[in-house]
Amino acid sequence: MTATVGFIGLGQMGAAMVERLQEKGYALVLLANRSRSAIDAALARGAEEAASARELAEKSDIVMLCMDTSASVESRMYGDDGVIAGLSGGKVVIDFGTSLPESTRALGAAVAAAGAGLLDAPLGRTPAHAREGKLNIMASGDPATFAQVEETLKVLGENVFHLGELGTGHTIKLINNFFGMTLANAMAEAFATAEAAGVDPGKLYEVMAAGPLHCGMMDFVAAYALRDDPDQLEFSVRNARKDVTYYTRMADDLGAASIMSTSAKQALSLAGNSGFGDKNMSVMVDFYRRFNGREA
Repeated sequence: MTATVGFIGLGQMGAAMVERLQEKGYALVLLANRSRSAIDAALARGAEEAASARELAEKSDIVMLCMDTSASVESRMYGDDGVIAGLSGGKVVIDFGTSLPESTRALGAAVAAAGAGLLDAPLGRTPAHAREGKLNIMASGDPATFAQVEETLKVLGENVFHLGELGTGHTIKLINNFFGMTLANAMAEAFATAEAAGVDPGKLYEVMAAGPLHCGMMDFVAAYALRDDPDQLEFSVRNARKDVTYYTRMADDLGAASIMSTSAKQALSLAGNSGFGDKNMSVMVDFYRRFNGREA
């Protein structure tokens, strides 16, 4: 591989993506963010560490960010030591996080002014899929920029979409996550309510799974409710709350109704304030158990 990839944001997902890229022969330049463990593991496999986002961008052909919020992305992109300051003609920046579309479009203009291109490319599936190169990647932006990095995206993703103009990927991801997190909340509450009623939650699952309600999200939550396995849905309550909040903000900016998200956002906020923020979403079953007065 001739392209050098600069990567910022080695959380669970980012670390898995970096491991996959290194396995496929890419040279990696990394920037530490919150934790050193994933950085040190990647350095042991041959990656290089940059002292700033600017240095990382100067040394990379493709800059990838996998961060938690728009504010985090902006903090690494702007400023004298930011990514944009280190960009030059022909380089590509890819935001894999779930960001606000309005922030993405503003960043796109700043990146273009530096002679580079920006794609928003939020992700579907889990870190386990990332390690296997089987992510769903929802990319959008200039078609020529997408074509420039498409083969690299296909190293990471089994399903790589180009969805339209810049910001479209983040728009679709926010809608996707609003739906998914609302569904996970409803399923978690359903299991907790069944238990409160003295109904075997396994029997509830059998009935619901036999009809058109059956879906992957149901199975993820059921894995915890029925088998105490929280890791089928590797997505934290904190991130879910952020994404649903971003969705409602986007809908408000559009003047669109956001009725269904109200309950999901309320539940996720209550759960986050009750010590569930860092737990996986399937553990919301315990939150509803506790909310029903039945301690988990």
